[in-house]
Amino acid sequence: MAHTVTLAAPLETVASPLLWGVSIAVLIALLAADFVVTRRPHDVPMREAVGWSVFYLTLPAVFGLVLWWAYGSRPAIEFYTGFVVEKSLSVDNLFVFMLLLTAFAVPSALAQRVLLYGIAGALVLRGVFIALGAAVLQAGTWAFLLFGAVLLVTAIKVMRDARRDEAHTVDIDQMRSVRLLRRFFPVTNDYDGGKMVVRRAGRRALTPLAVVVVAVFMTDIVFAVDSVPAVYGVTEDPYLVFATNAFALMGLRALYFVLRNVLDKLRHLDYGLAVILAFIGVKLVLHWAHGIWTWLPEVPTLASLGVIAATLATVTITSMLANRRDAAAASLDPVSRV
Repeated sequence: MAHTVTLAAPLETVASPLLWGVSIAVLIALLAADFVVTRRPHDVPMREAVGWSVFYLTLPAVFGLVLWWAYGSRPAIEFYTGFVVEKSLSVDNLFVFMLLLTAFAVPSALAQRVLLYGIAGALVLRGVFIALGAAVLQAGTWAFLLFGAVLLVTAIKVMRDARRDEAHTVDIDQMRSVRLLRRFFPVTNDYDGGKMVVRRAGRRALTPLAVVVVAVFMTDIVFAVDSVPAVYGVTEDPYLVFATNAFALMGLRALYFVLRNVLDKLRHLDYGLAVILAFIGVKLVLHWAHGIWTWLPEVPTLASLGVIAATLATVTITSMLANRRDAAAASLDPVSRV
């Protein structure tokens, strides 16, 4: 008796090859513009940072409306939901960047160049993982179970780390990438402007700028493993996955200078991210199970957007209340006023 093999259906996408080409060209142009802006190292004033942040928040808002007009409500809602997820994860990414910049004592004038290298590396890595994710989904619906399991394990790890009372610090001497670089290349003690390689005593040496860029790039790999399955839990369209990642990452450089004084005050952000990752993980598992047991429910994209937005709003409010409570307690503590 002959057996038939059912192949997975091709992933639906709203994008034509022309739209892919135009989108990538625009992304490269925006990156080039950012490199021009950061060519001359300088401290970023708040007015400049806010201006760029508004610009990079306006772009996805307009893009979603264009999607709605051209392709209907479903792709637009999936894009907006995916963007909120990716932006939330990218803010956590930004917090790690802040810790690395502090640990490496990066001069404030060079911070935006380091961030831009990190964002460019993240975009390349997300592109690779998006392509791999699409290939895995083509192999069968079991990929949704795999992605769901990855997100659930990540959520547990994020929640466990968030519950630790220890301060957020980075020991650069324990980072494998840093130790590997120092083993094979000499590293200078001081920064030399925007240079990553200099000549000292007749031989080439890396500056601390090169080391921190590599460290940032390695953290990008970790975040790519989490973020790509998360947005595939919102939409199966590789183009929308690409677009949400690109829009979420492009505004990070400017957003860092807006949020650097308040990032550490979002003390419950990791709890919210753990809830979001767990929720999307369950959503992916349900999607896989629905293909086998059709009576099991699936989570609509609009409901996902509501849960994610409510979670972020909740952890923001609880963080503000906790900060206010600690400030009030400190003001009543006679020791803290000495």
